[in-house]
Amino acid sequence: MDLRSRALDASKTLLYASSRLCCPCCRVLGLDRPRRAFSASRVPLRAAGALPAASSHARFVPLLLSGRRYDARRRGAPSPSQRCAGTYAMSDADSTIYALSTAPGRAAIAVIRISGPACADIYRSLCPYQPFPKARYAALRTLYDPSAPPSSPPSKDGILDFSALVLFLPSPRTVTGEDVLELHVHGGPAVVKAVLSAIPRCRTSQPTPAHRIRYAEPGEFTRRAFAHGRLDVTQIEALGDTLAASTEMQRRVATRGMSSIGGQGALAARYEAWRAALLRARAELEALIDFAEDQHFDESPVQLAGSVAGQVRALRRAVDAHAANAVRGEMLRSGIGVALLGAPNVGKSSLLNRVVGREAAIVSKEAGTTRDVVEVGIDIGGWYCKLGDMAGLRRAVARVEAEAGVQDTMPGPPMAGASGQNVRGLDRVLDSMVGEVEQEGIKRAKQRALASDVVIVVLCLHREASSGEIRLDIDPEVAETARRCIVEKQNVVVAVNKMDLVPDYPSGPEGIRAFKAHLQKQIGDVLSPLPPEKVFTVSCKAASEPEIGRSTCDAGNIQQFLQGLVGVFRDITCPLVLDVADSDTAGADPSVWQESLSATERHRLLLEDCSAHLRDFLTAVGGEHEDGFACGDVDADIDIVLAAESLRGAADCLARITGMGEAGDVEEVLGVVFEKFCVGK
Repeated sequence: MDLRSRALDASKTLLYASSRLCCPCCRVLGLDRPRRAFSASRVPLRAAGALPAASSHARFVPLLLSGRRYDARRRGAPSPSQRCAGTYAMSDADSTIYALSTAPGRAAIAVIRISGPACADIYRSLCPYQPFPKARYAALRTLYDPSAPPSSPPSKDGILDFSALVLFLPSPRTVTGEDVLELHVHGGPAVVKAVLSAIPRCRTSQPTPAHRIRYAEPGEFTRRAFAHGRLDVTQIEALGDTLAASTEMQRRVATRGMSSIGGQGALAARYEAWRAALLRARAELEALIDFAEDQHFDESPVQLAGSVAGQVRALRRAVDAHAANAVRGEMLRSGIGVALLGAPNVGKSSLLNRVVGREAAIVSKEAGTTRDVVEVGIDIGGWYCKLGDMAGLRRAVARVEAEAGVQDTMPGPPMAGASGQNVRGLDRVLDSMVGEVEQEGIKRAKQRALASDVVIVVLCLHREASSGEIRLDIDPEVAETARRCIVEKQNVVVAVNKMDLVPDYPSGPEGIRAFKAHLQKQIGDVLSPLPPEKVFTVSCKAASEPEIGRSTCDAGNIQQFLQGLVGVFRDITCPLVLDVADSDTAGADPSVWQESLSATERHRLLLEDCSAHLRDFLTAVGGEHEDGFACGDVDADIDIVLAAESLRGAADCLARITGMGEAGDVEEVLGVVFEKFCVGK
């Protein structure tokens, strides 16, 4: 059965299921009365906010928004996010879980978190004959072994911790939505171990297997928070990013994702608003499908599709922008890939060591020392970067050609009476040859450069032995790869090394500045269209030997180079903002686009699927362009069923992002999300 037939059957089934109700009004209100003739003058359903008043199909929309499930939600049934966690909630909601919420090991304080219906019983077992603490107030208590013989006062031999802070947080305003008991004990390993082992031995008022006390699984506290509506899926993912954040920019992205609007995550609220807009548009189309034979509509199918297509185009632009910003946000979370590209012996490994502040890569005068990619993670100005040193690029020279080239310069028969000078010449040529291992390293270096977010092209100055002139040579292999990176990604930065060869470096007279301007022009001519502000001069020797650069606090201009890198990082990770500020899609507030950086890779894939469904809708109705319906034929045949099905697919993609989709989809998502959580969270 094709897609159109399945969609039409689903629509007929929905209509048949509610056929015993007299009209769409009764279906929305849940009234079960004998069917009678439909009257268009009944209660105007647009008053409930189903559609704008201008729509001629507002009377039919609420039935088609979500079928009978709409009635269930109006009667107070669980929300979709609660239903998707129903299996977990029903099977394990009566158990009480506990775990160590702070890092294991020796510390001043350790926090043990307990969540579930047995929190009060656990307190009475650990703190016998001590008053129950006031809710949400810390109380100083002595913890006792619950398995010790009861006595009044308790025996001192059964003390687990003589001065612990105890907090009782009653449901539902807690992190999990259940009763929560927190024990702040001394952080000695023996104390923590004793308290943890005592908790499952506590006596409960309902000693049944369903009400057991057990150690929590990884992420189970957060899972219960989701089951009780305290967090949505996007907030849970942002919480995981918050726990994993190690740099300032990672922290900022994670906190934006945790922000909320009306108790819902800001990102989830945005996606839910889009989904609601798609449901309204789909309802207009399906009203035309189900009631076109019985009722007269003011708009033809082409006109209706045209009005919906304008909204879909604007929504698709916003969805595409969010997907693009998700890529930029992923760079902030996972790290910006930076590749050091250059010829052998230009100072790539030296620059890597100066940036990371340690000898991370081997530095040698011998060409081809680095064969594979050496990657180091580092925090540069708040951005986490994965800095990769790679093999130097140079052209391969065959050994036979090298030997023939040297022999042609020797007097007499080949290799006959070779002098020491001729042998040294041959050795130099053979040293410049590229072996199979180095060729593989060069191949990987090019691949890494093309896949990196930022490419640092390292060049170096050298002094001519005969004239003493300082020159800059750019290897053709390096120039070719760098130009390709500039054209494809515009992510190239140039670092000119060995500036200590320039006289009076680094005092910085006018002659030095003129020389740097000359370098920028020379590099710009070869690596066009590289802007001059992306060319920096450094001296790894001056940075490693401070006495060379003692006249400046920035030895070797390394800090100035890093500041330039931070500017590049800021440009490639700033959010994309649409020019059109539509209140239903883009949002007039620029912070909406800052929040889009919190979108994860999972969000990006679903947003791209949503955009594909919206594209299919525009293709089905012929509205790919802004003026797609300007000259359209009002009597044209448009497949409204396929168009409505495309809108349904787009809305389902957004529902899977926020956790409003089918239970199986959300359970699968939660399983992946909670794998990254620790036990105490």
